[in-house]
Amino acid sequence: MKLSIVDQVPVHNGKTQALALNDAVALAQLADTQGYHRYWIAEHHATPSYASSCPEMVIGRIAAATDKIRVGSGGVMLSHYSPYRVAELFRTLEAFFPGRIDLGFGRAPGGSDLSSQALAFPWRPTGAEIFPDRVEQLIAFLDGAAEGIAGRELTTTPEGGSVPQVWALGSGSGSVEMAAHYGLGFVLALFIGTEHRSAEIIRHYCAQFKGRSKSPLKAPAAMIANAVICADTAEEARHLAASHAYWKVLAFRHGIREGLLPPEICLDRVKQLPVSDQAYFEETRDSMITGTPMQCREKLEQQAGYYDVEEALIVAVTWDFAKRCESYRLLAKIFKE
Repeated sequence: MKLSIVDQVPVHNGKTQALALNDAVALAQLADTQGYHRYWIAEHHATPSYASSCPEMVIGRIAAATDKIRVGSGGVMLSHYSPYRVAELFRTLEAFFPGRIDLGFGRAPGGSDLSSQALAFPWRPTGAEIFPDRVEQLIAFLDGAAEGIAGRELTTTPEGGSVPQVWALGSGSGSVEMAAHYGLGFVLALFIGTEHRSAEIIRHYCAQFKGRSKSPLKAPAAMIANAVICADTAEEARHLAASHAYWKVLAFRHGIREGLLPPEICLDRVKQLPVSDQAYFEETRDSMITGTPMQCREKLEQQAGYYDVEEALIVAVTWDFAKRCESYRLLAKIFKE
C-alpha cells in the first residue's frame, strides 16, 4: 500500500503564514526520505490557519527541494480560473520536473464568498453547470491544442514535454462520472465532512472509466484521502486531533475561520460550547483515524480494502509542527515493517 500526503500548509505554533510555507518544504523533504509516494498542496484563501493560497508556486519550490516524490495540487480550485492558464502552469511544471507532477483539481471554492469574487475578477456569477465545460477545456489544453476564442486553434505552451497526471477530487459521487469520462484519476476525500461514503462510488468510477491517448493514466486509478494522526499512544493522538476538530466546529458550523490553537485550549473551549457543537466536535474527531502506529495502519488498511484502493493520501493537521512530522514518521515506519 502506498502512502501519500495532502498538505493544507497549516500555520503551526503561532507562526506567520509566511513561515508556514517553509514548514511545508521541510515536511516534503522528510516525506521524500520516508518513502511517501506523493506530496500534494491544497488551495485555501483568506483562511488564517492555512498558508496554501498559491499551490502552483509551492509545487515548484517543493519539487526543486526533493528528489523522488511526486508533487502536485490537491487541488487547484478550477472554478476560479481559466483552464488555459492552469494547463500552461502545469505543463511548465511538468517540463521542469518530468514524470513528477500531478494536477489535482476540485470544484470547492477553497475560501469565503468574498475571496471567490476577488479571485475571479472581474467577478460574475457562475453556476455549477459550467464546471464540466471547464474540465473539458482543461483536458484539451493539457493534451496539446484546442479551439480558442472564435473557434481558432490555440496552442498550449510549453510544447514538447510530457503531460502531468490529472486527478479529480471529490467528497461524494458528483465528480465520478466526469473523472471516468475524461480518463482522470479519482480521489475520494473522506476527510471532508463526517458522513460515510459507499464503496460503490469508486466501483462505479472504475466501471465507467474511459482512457484517453495522451494521458499517463491508462487504467482507472483511485485513491482515498483521510485525516490521520499517529502518536506513541492512542490518547496522545486523540489529544492532538482536538486542534483540527475544534477548528472545523468554528469554520463549518459558524463560518469562523481563525488560526489553529493548542489542543489544551481547544478542549477547554469545547466545554463552553452548546451541546450540539460539542457533539459535532466529537463526531468530527471520531471521523479521523487516530491512534498508535499499528492502530492507524490497521484502520487505513481496512479502509483501503473496503474501497479497493492501493494508495491513501494522508491529511494530518496539528498545532505543533514537530508532532505533525512525528506522526508522518511513525506512519511511514509501521508500513515498512
